Amino acid sequence: METIEHATVPTNGINMHVASVGGDGGAGGDTVLFLHGFPDLWYTWRRQMLSLAALGYRAVAPDLRGYGDTDAPPSAASYTAFHIVGDLVGLLDALGVERVFLVGHDWGAVMAWYFCLLRPDRVKALVNTSVAFLPGSRKRKPVDSLRALFGDDYYICRFQEPGEAEEDFARADITKLMKLFLTCRSPKPPCIPKEIGCSGLASSRDKLPPWLSEEDINFYASKFSQKGFTGGLNYYRAMNLTWKLAAPWTGVQIKVPVKFIVGDLDITYHVPGAKQHIHNGGLKKLVPFLQEVVVMEGVAHFLQQEKPEEVTNHIYDFIKKF
Repeated sequence: METIEHATVPTNGINMHVASVGGDGGAGGDTVLFLHGFPDLWYTWRRQMLSLAALGYRAVAPDLRGYGDTDAPPSAASYTAFHIVGDLVGLLDALGVERVFLVGHDWGAVMAWYFCLLRPDRVKALVNTSVAFLPGSRKRKPVDSLRALFGDDYYICRFQEPGEAEEDFARADITKLMKLFLTCRSPKPPCIPKEIGCSGLASSRDKLPPWLSEEDINFYASKFSQKGFTGGLNYYRAMNLTWKLAAPWTGVQIKVPVKFIVGDLDITYHVPGAKQHIHNGGLKKLVPFLQEVVVMEGVAHFLQQEKPEEVTNHIYDFIKKF
């Protein structure tokens, strides 16, 4: 870990914290850009970064807007996919990197899809995990669709009201809260009854799986204690705005080479219609250069941490082709 370097890069009106390791990523080497999700940090990719650096790549993982040591604008309207992709394009410009291999997870996967949709010229290939590309209906806002499907207690719906989730999280022991988020293995829709809250659900989670240490939990807890969760929650609160702004790209295909990986216990894999979309041609229609779909058995949402070597091998086996 001590070989990983840290820097602050000004981009798109914010200061972004970036972790990196490996070659310079210039003309003589390839750069892999890793994008984390919620509630996560650059740290989630630490093992992949070190392994790929050892294979000759430059591995770069920022704390995305709102997270860790990166600036967190207060307004939810500043967290659309267009803002995040703008941050990342500015980051690549600042690093002097023309094109990258892109790897995403959770919200980072969503932003990776948008990166490839909006700026395919900057992407050599994409290895995306957890969240498949599904633009959804143009007839109804995404949060409204989720509310109709799962009800008001569904976590994304519960996160919409500014301050409400933050107050709930503040009532919890932050280490137990991080354990709840990182170790969940139920593929059922995550619902948070208002009378219980995440703070109530977090109280019973103490034992860690072998792939997660107390040191890891303490790293997350220290960063989220400093930063709070509002930045991360604002991605959910900007969902409808991103949907609105993305209207001109309706029907546009993602035309970069893609490998998609998901755990069979991941909640995203069990959203109604997801498996059919991934396996029966829906995803391939939207992503015509989709070359491979991997379903990891017995693996939950944070696959890059739960099975770090396997995920690294999946990434390397794909990007080495290009």
